[in-house]
Amino acid sequence: MSLELGKIFEGKVVNITKFGAFVEVDGEIGLLHISEISDGYVKSVNDHLKENDKVKVKVISIKEDKISFSMKGIAEKKSAKPKEFNWTKKPEKVTTHNFEDNLSKFLKESDEKIKSLKTQKNNRSNGYRRS
Repeated sequence: MSLELGKIFEGKVVNITKFGAFVEVDGEIGLLHISEISDGYVKSVNDHLKENDKVKVKVISIKEDKISFSMKGIAEKKSAKPKEFNWTKKPEKVTTHNFEDNLSKFLKESDEKIKSLKTQKNNRSNGYRRS
C-alpha cells in the first residue's frame, strides 16, 4: 500500500522532538508537526505522544522525499448517541434569580466602580500640573 494524499493510515511513532514526532507508515517515515497533533494547543509533544505509540495519521503533504502527517480531525469520536433524558425523574431544586434583583445589584456595583474610578482620577489630577 502506498501513501496517498488525504488518506488516513495507522503508523508508529519512531522519534519525538521539540517540534513534532516522526511517524513510520508502511516503511515510510514522515513528520507529524506539533501544530498537527491536536485541534487544541499543544505545549509539549510528550504530553500527547510517546515513542512506539500507534497513531492514526492523515497524509497532508508529499514533496519529493518529505512526507507530512496530521492527527487533526481524525481522533476517534466518542459516542454520537445523545444522552437520554429521564422524563419521570423530578428535576433537582433550581434556584431562579429575579431579574429586578440582578439588575439592582448590577447597578449598585457599577455605581461603586464608577465612584472609585472618579476618586482615583481626581487624586491623580490634584498632584503636579503643567503650567
